[in-house]
Amino acid sequence: MTTPRRSFLSRLTHLAAACALAAGLAPAAHAETPVKFQLDWRFEGPSALFLVPAAKGYFKAEGLDVTVDAGNGSGNAVNRVASGAYDMGFADLAALMEFVANNPTAPSKPVAVMMVYNNTPAAVLALKKSGIKTPADLTGKKLGAPVFDAGRRAFPIFSKANKVGAVEWVGVDPALRETMLAKGDLDAITGFSFTSLLNLNQRGIKDEDIVVMPYPQYGVKLYGNAIIVSDKFLKEHPEAVKGFLKAFTKGIKDVIANPEAAIATVKQRDGIIDSKLETKRLQLALNATVLTPDAKAEGFGDVNPARLSLMGSQVSDAFSTKSRVEAASVWNGSFLPPAAERNIFPAK
Repeated sequence: MTTPRRSFLSRLTHLAAACALAAGLAPAAHAETPVKFQLDWRFEGPSALFLVPAAKGYFKAEGLDVTVDAGNGSGNAVNRVASGAYDMGFADLAALMEFVANNPTAPSKPVAVMMVYNNTPAAVLALKKSGIKTPADLTGKKLGAPVFDAGRRAFPIFSKANKVGAVEWVGVDPALRETMLAKGDLDAITGFSFTSLLNLNQRGIKDEDIVVMPYPQYGVKLYGNAIIVSDKFLKEHPEAVKGFLKAFTKGIKDVIANPEAAIATVKQRDGIIDSKLETKRLQLALNATVLTPDAKAEGFGDVNPARLSLMGSQVSDAFSTKSRVEAASVWNGSFLPPAAERNIFPAK
Protein backbone atom coordinates (compact mmCIF):
# COMPACT_ATOMS: atom_id res chain seq x y z
CA MET A 1 0.00 0.00 0.00
CA THR A 2 1.33 3.44 -0.95
CA THR A 3 1.58 5.88 1.93
CA PRO A 4 0.85 9.59 1.43
CA ARG A 5 4.51 10.34 2.15
CA ARG A 6 5.77 7.80 -0.41
CA SER A 7 3.31 9.08 -2.99
CA PHE A 8 4.48 12.62 -2.38
CA LEU A 9 8.17 11.64 -2.79
CA SER A 10 7.37 9.77 -6.00
CA ARG A 11 5.61 12.81 -7.46
CA LEU A 12 8.51 15.00 -6.35
CA THR A 13 11.03 12.70 -8.10
CA HIS A 14 9.06 12.75 -11.37
CA LEU A 15 8.73 16.54 -11.14
CA ALA A 16 12.49 16.94 -10.65
CA ALA A 17 13.23 14.70 -13.63
CA ALA A 18 10.82 16.67 -15.80
CA CYS A 19 12.43 19.95 -14.76
CA ALA A 20 15.90 18.59 -15.50
CA LEU A 21 14.79 17.43 -18.95
CA ALA A 22 13.26 20.83 -19.68
CA ALA A 23 16.47 22.53 -18.61
CA GLY A 24 18.59 20.27 -20.81
CA LEU A 25 20.19 18.57 -17.82
CA ALA A 26 19.11 15.02 -18.64
CA PRO A 27 21.96 12.56 -19.21
CA ALA A 28 23.05 12.82 -22.87
CA ALA A 29 23.50 9.87 -25.18
CA HIS A 30 27.10 8.89 -25.82
CA ALA A 31 28.46 11.56 -28.18
CA GLU A 32 30.09 10.53 -31.46
CA THR A 33 33.74 11.45 -31.90
CA PRO A 34 34.03 14.00 -34.72
CA VAL A 35 36.66 13.17 -37.34
CA LYS A 36 37.65 15.63 -40.08
CA PHE A 37 39.10 13.66 -43.00
CA GLN A 38 41.07 15.18 -45.89
CA LEU A 39 41.23 13.40 -49.25
CA ASP A 40 44.25 13.75 -51.53
CA TRP A 41 42.19 14.84 -54.53
CA ARG A 42 38.73 15.81 -55.69
CA PHE A 43 35.68 13.54 -55.65
CA GLU A 44 36.51 10.93 -58.29
CA GLY A 45 36.26 7.15 -58.48
CA PRO A 46 38.82 6.32 -55.76
CA SER A 47 37.15 8.63 -53.24
CA ALA A 48 34.42 5.96 -53.06
CA LEU A 49 36.73 4.10 -50.69
CA PHE A 50 35.88 6.69 -48.03
CA LEU A 51 32.48 7.95 -49.14
CA VAL A 52 30.88 4.49 -49.13
CA PRO A 53 31.57 3.65 -45.45
CA ALA A 54 30.39 7.15 -44.55
CA ALA A 55 27.17 6.84 -46.56
CA LYS A 56 26.41 3.35 -45.26
CA GLY A 57 26.79 4.36 -41.64
CA TYR A 58 29.84 2.19 -40.97
CA PHE A 59 31.70 5.06 -39.31
CA LYS A 60 28.67 5.94 -37.21
CA ALA A 61 28.43 2.33 -36.06
CA GLU A 62 31.91 2.80 -34.60
CA GLY A 63 30.86 5.95 -32.74
CA LEU A 64 32.39 8.35 -35.27
CA ASP A 65 31.02 11.45 -36.96
CA VAL A 66 33.24 11.54 -40.06
CA THR A 67 33.37 14.47 -42.47
CA VAL A 68 35.13 13.72 -45.79
CA ASP A 69 36.44 16.71 -47.77
CA ALA A 70 37.96 16.85 -51.25
CA GLY A 71 41.64 17.73 -51.50
CA ASN A 72 44.20 19.13 -53.92
CA GLY A 73 47.30 16.99 -53.58
CA SER A 74 49.01 14.69 -51.10
CA GLY A 75 51.40 17.40 -49.92
CA ASN A 76 48.51 19.61 -48.91
CA ALA A 77 46.76 16.69 -47.19
CA VAL A 78 49.88 16.04 -45.10
CA ASN A 79 50.23 19.72 -44.21
CA ARG A 80 46.59 20.04 -43.19
CA VAL A 81 46.74 17.00 -40.93
CA ALA A 82 50.05 18.20 -39.47
CA SER A 83 48.58 21.63 -38.73
CA GLY A 84 45.58 20.17 -36.93
CA ALA A 85 43.11 21.49 -39.49
CA TYR A 86 42.21 17.85 -40.16
CA ASP A 87 42.40 14.83 -37.87
CA MET A 88 43.06 12.23 -40.54
CA GLY A 89 43.76 12.13 -44.25
CA PHE A 90 44.71 10.20 -47.37
CA ALA A 91 48.15 10.94 -48.79
CA ASP A 92 51.07 9.52 -50.71
CA LEU A 93 53.53 7.92 -48.28
CA ALA A 94 56.47 9.61 -50.01
CA ALA A 95 54.90 13.02 -49.29
CA LEU A 96 54.54 12.05 -45.64
CA MET A 97 58.14 10.84 -45.50
CA GLU A 98 59.34 14.11 -46.99
CA PHE A 99 57.40 16.19 -44.46
CA VAL A 100 58.62 14.22 -41.46
CA ALA A 101 62.25 14.22 -42.62
CA ASN A 102 62.19 17.95 -43.39
CA ASN A 103 60.41 18.91 -40.16
CA PRO A 104 62.13 16.87 -37.43
CA THR A 105 61.18 19.38 -34.71
CA ALA A 106 57.53 19.85 -35.78
CA PRO A 107 55.29 19.56 -32.69
CA SER A 108 52.81 17.27 -34.44
CA LYS A 109 53.94 14.97 -37.23
CA PRO A 110 51.33 12.78 -38.95
CA VAL A 111 51.86 9.03 -39.07
CA ALA A 112 50.53 6.43 -41.53
CA VAL A 113 48.31 3.79 -39.93
CA MET A 114 46.96 1.85 -42.92
CA MET A 115 48.42 1.24 -46.38
CA VAL A 116 45.71 1.50 -49.03
CA TYR A 117 47.66 1.83 -52.30
CA ASN A 118 50.21 -0.94 -51.75
CA ASN A 119 51.83 -0.01 -55.06
CA THR A 120 52.32 3.56 -56.18
CA PRO A 121 50.04 4.50 -59.09
CA ALA A 122 52.75 6.80 -60.46
CA ALA A 123 53.58 6.24 -64.12
CA VAL A 124 55.20 7.80 -67.15
CA LEU A 125 52.85 8.20 -70.11
CA ALA A 126 53.66 9.03 -73.72
CA LEU A 127 51.99 8.73 -77.12
CA LYS A 128 53.16 5.89 -79.34
CA LYS A 129 53.64 8.27 -82.25
CA SER A 130 56.42 9.95 -80.27
CA GLY A 131 58.58 6.86 -80.68
CA ILE A 132 58.94 6.44 -76.93
CA LYS A 133 58.65 2.74 -76.08
CA THR A 134 60.94 2.18 -73.11
CA PRO A 135 62.31 4.27 -70.22
CA ALA A 136 65.63 4.67 -72.06
CA ASP A 137 63.78 6.49 -74.85
CA LEU A 138 62.97 9.30 -72.39
CA THR A 139 66.57 10.51 -72.39
CA GLY A 140 66.77 14.05 -73.76
CA LYS A 141 62.98 14.37 -73.96
CA LYS A 142 60.66 17.06 -72.57
CA LEU A 143 58.56 15.82 -69.65
CA GLY A 144 55.75 17.71 -67.95
CA ALA A 145 53.92 17.47 -64.64
CA PRO A 146 52.93 19.68 -61.72
CA VAL A 147 55.90 20.27 -59.42
CA PHE A 148 54.09 18.42 -56.61
CA ASP A 149 53.20 15.37 -58.72
CA ALA A 150 54.19 12.12 -57.00
CA GLY A 151 55.60 10.65 -60.20
CA ARG A 152 57.69 13.71 -60.92
CA ARG A 153 59.03 13.84 -57.37
CA ALA A 154 59.99 10.17 -57.51
CA PHE A 155 61.30 10.30 -61.09
CA PRO A 156 64.96 10.22 -59.93
CA ILE A 157 64.23 6.77 -58.45
CA PHE A 158 62.59 5.64 -61.72
CA SER A 159 65.44 7.16 -63.72
CA LYS A 160 68.13 5.41 -61.66
CA ALA A 161 66.36 2.04 -61.83
CA ASN A 162 66.06 2.27 -65.62
CA LYS A 163 69.28 4.12 -66.53
CA VAL A 164 67.46 7.12 -68.01
CA GLY A 165 69.68 10.03 -69.02
CA ALA A 166 68.96 13.73 -68.48
CA VAL A 167 65.48 14.99 -69.31
CA GLU A 168 63.93 18.46 -69.53
CA TRP A 169 61.15 19.17 -67.04
CA VAL A 170 58.29 21.58 -67.60
CA GLY A 171 56.01 22.57 -64.74
CA VAL A 172 52.38 22.40 -65.81
CA ASP A 173 48.98 22.89 -64.23
CA PRO A 174 47.21 19.59 -63.47
CA ALA A 175 44.33 20.55 -65.76
CA LEU A 176 46.69 21.11 -68.71
CA ARG A 177 49.04 18.13 -68.35
CA GLU A 178 47.25 15.65 -70.62
CA THR A 179 46.15 18.37 -73.06
CA MET A 180 49.77 19.42 -73.61
CA LEU A 181 50.79 15.81 -74.22
CA ALA A 182 47.93 15.30 -76.66
CA LYS A 183 48.89 18.47 -78.57
CA GLY A 184 52.55 17.45 -78.77
CA ASP A 185 53.83 20.23 -76.51
CA LEU A 186 55.34 17.52 -74.29
CA ASP A 187 57.03 14.23 -75.13
CA ALA A 188 55.84 12.51 -71.96
CA ILE A 189 54.19 13.18 -68.62
CA THR A 190 54.11 11.68 -65.15
CA GLY A 191 50.90 11.14 -63.23
CA PHE A 192 48.72 8.54 -61.57
CA SER A 193 48.14 5.91 -64.24
CA PHE A 194 44.38 5.70 -63.70
CA THR A 195 44.02 9.48 -63.81
CA SER A 196 46.19 10.42 -66.79
CA LEU A 197 45.08 7.48 -68.93
CA LEU A 198 41.41 8.38 -68.63
CA ASN A 199 42.14 12.08 -69.09
CA LEU A 200 43.86 11.25 -72.37
CA ASN A 201 40.85 9.11 -73.37
CA GLN A 202 38.63 12.13 -72.76
CA ARG A 203 40.81 14.05 -75.20
CA GLY A 204 40.13 11.53 -77.94
CA ILE A 205 43.24 9.34 -77.58
CA LYS A 206 42.66 5.60 -77.50
CA ASP A 207 44.35 3.20 -75.10
CA GLU A 208 46.21 1.49 -77.95
CA ASP A 209 47.85 4.80 -78.88
CA ILE A 210 49.23 5.41 -75.38
CA VAL A 211 52.42 4.07 -73.79
CA VAL A 212 52.05 3.60 -70.04
CA MET A 213 55.08 2.80 -67.87
CA PRO A 214 53.84 2.14 -64.32
CA TYR A 215 56.63 2.62 -61.78
CA PRO A 216 56.03 -0.74 -60.03
CA GLN A 217 56.50 -2.58 -63.33
CA TYR A 218 59.81 -0.82 -63.93
CA GLY A 219 61.67 -1.60 -60.73
CA VAL A 220 60.23 1.10 -58.48
CA LYS A 221 58.39 -0.69 -55.66
CA LEU A 222 57.26 2.38 -53.77
CA TYR A 223 54.19 2.35 -51.57
CA GLY A 224 51.42 4.71 -52.62
CA ASN A 225 48.67 6.36 -50.60
CA ALA A 226 48.03 5.58 -46.95
CA ILE A 227 45.59 6.71 -44.28
CA ILE A 228 47.41 9.17 -42.05
CA VAL A 229 46.57 10.53 -38.60
CA SER A 230 47.78 13.53 -36.66
CA ASP A 231 49.94 12.67 -33.67
CA LYS A 232 47.61 14.60 -31.38
CA PHE A 233 44.45 12.81 -32.53
CA LEU A 234 46.16 9.43 -32.34
CA LYS A 235 47.14 9.99 -28.72
CA GLU A 236 43.80 11.46 -27.65
CA HIS A 237 41.49 9.11 -29.59
CA PRO A 238 43.21 5.75 -30.19
CA GLU A 239 39.90 3.86 -30.15
CA ALA A 240 38.48 6.25 -32.75
CA VAL A 241 41.38 5.46 -35.06
CA LYS A 242 40.81 1.72 -34.60
CA GLY A 243 37.10 2.20 -35.30
CA PHE A 244 37.82 4.26 -38.41
CA LEU A 245 40.08 1.58 -39.89
CA LYS A 246 37.58 -1.14 -39.05
CA ALA A 247 34.73 0.75 -40.77
CA PHE A 248 36.95 1.63 -43.74
CA THR A 249 37.90 -2.03 -44.20
CA LYS A 250 34.24 -3.01 -44.20
CA GLY A 251 33.47 -0.31 -46.74
CA ILE A 252 36.24 -1.20 -49.17
CA LYS A 253 34.85 -4.74 -49.40
CA ASP A 254 31.55 -3.24 -50.56
CA VAL A 255 33.35 -1.04 -53.09
CA ILE A 256 35.21 -4.02 -54.54
CA ALA A 257 32.02 -6.10 -54.71
CA ASN A 258 29.99 -3.41 -56.48
CA PRO A 259 31.98 -0.56 -58.06
CA GLU A 260 28.93 0.82 -59.90
CA ALA A 261 26.98 1.29 -56.66
CA ALA A 262 30.07 2.85 -55.09
CA ILE A 263 30.25 5.45 -57.85
CA ALA A 264 26.57 6.26 -57.31
CA THR A 265 27.61 7.26 -53.78
CA VAL A 266 30.35 9.51 -55.17
CA LYS A 267 27.84 11.13 -57.52
CA GLN A 268 25.78 12.12 -54.48
CA ARG A 269 28.73 14.30 -53.43
CA ASP A 270 29.53 15.60 -56.91
CA GLY A 271 26.61 15.44 -59.30
CA ILE A 272 28.59 16.41 -62.41
CA ILE A 273 30.89 13.38 -62.50
CA ASP A 274 30.65 10.95 -65.42
CA SER A 275 29.55 7.73 -63.69
CA LYS A 276 30.81 5.43 -66.44
CA LEU A 277 34.21 7.13 -66.55
CA GLU A 278 34.60 7.15 -62.77
CA THR A 279 33.60 3.49 -62.50
CA LYS A 280 36.43 2.70 -64.91
CA ARG A 281 38.81 4.95 -62.95
CA LEU A 282 37.89 3.21 -59.71
CA GLN A 283 38.41 -0.26 -61.19
CA LEU A 284 41.77 0.75 -62.65
CA ALA A 285 42.84 2.15 -59.29
CA LEU A 286 41.80 -1.00 -57.44
CA ASN A 287 43.60 -3.28 -59.90
CA ALA A 288 46.79 -1.21 -60.01
CA THR A 289 47.21 -0.35 -56.34
CA VAL A 290 44.90 -2.30 -54.00
CA LEU A 291 44.20 -5.77 -55.38
CA THR A 292 47.84 -6.49 -56.20
CA PRO A 293 50.04 -9.52 -55.53
CA ASP A 294 52.18 -7.38 -53.20
CA ALA A 295 49.15 -6.33 -51.15
CA LYS A 296 47.97 -9.92 -50.90
CA ALA A 297 51.40 -11.15 -49.82
CA GLU A 298 51.86 -8.43 -47.20
CA GLY A 299 48.23 -8.35 -46.08
CA PHE A 300 45.97 -5.49 -47.12
CA GLY A 301 46.65 -2.44 -44.99
CA ASP A 302 50.04 -3.60 -43.74
CA VAL A 303 53.61 -3.06 -44.97
CA ASN A 304 56.79 -5.06 -45.36
CA PRO A 305 59.41 -3.55 -43.00
CA ALA A 306 62.34 -4.11 -45.36
CA ARG A 307 60.47 -2.60 -48.29
CA LEU A 308 59.40 0.36 -46.14
CA SER A 309 62.99 1.00 -45.04
CA LEU A 310 64.22 0.84 -48.64
CA MET A 311 61.57 3.35 -49.69
CA GLY A 312 62.65 5.66 -46.87
CA SER A 313 66.22 5.55 -48.11
CA GLN A 314 65.15 6.15 -51.72
CA VAL A 315 62.95 9.11 -50.77
CA SER A 316 65.75 10.59 -48.65
CA ASP A 317 68.06 10.56 -51.66
CA ALA A 318 65.58 11.54 -54.37
CA PHE A 319 63.94 14.34 -52.36
CA SER A 320 67.19 15.54 -50.71
CA THR A 321 65.52 15.66 -47.30
CA LYS A 322 67.13 17.50 -44.37
CA SER A 323 67.33 14.30 -42.35
CA ARG A 324 67.14 10.63 -43.29
CA VAL A 325 63.70 9.05 -43.31
CA GLU A 326 63.24 6.62 -40.43
CA ALA A 327 60.52 4.05 -41.08
CA ALA A 328 59.43 4.03 -37.43
CA SER A 329 58.67 7.75 -37.60
CA VAL A 330 56.15 7.45 -40.43
CA TRP A 331 54.41 4.11 -39.81
CA ASN A 332 52.34 2.64 -36.97
CA GLY A 333 50.47 -0.55 -37.84
CA SER A 334 49.25 -1.31 -34.33
CA PHE A 335 45.77 0.12 -34.99
CA LEU A 336 44.98 -2.18 -37.92
CA PRO A 337 42.04 -4.61 -37.72
CA PRO A 338 42.99 -8.33 -37.45
CA ALA A 339 44.52 -9.85 -40.58
CA ALA A 340 41.49 -12.08 -41.22
CA GLU A 341 39.24 -9.02 -41.17
CA ARG A 342 41.48 -7.31 -43.70
CA ASN A 343 41.20 -10.09 -46.25
CA ILE A 344 39.55 -8.05 -48.99
CA PHE A 345 40.58 -10.22 -51.89
CA PRO A 346 37.65 -11.83 -53.75
CA ALA A 347 37.74 -15.60 -54.02
CA LYS A 348 38.65 -16.74 -57.51
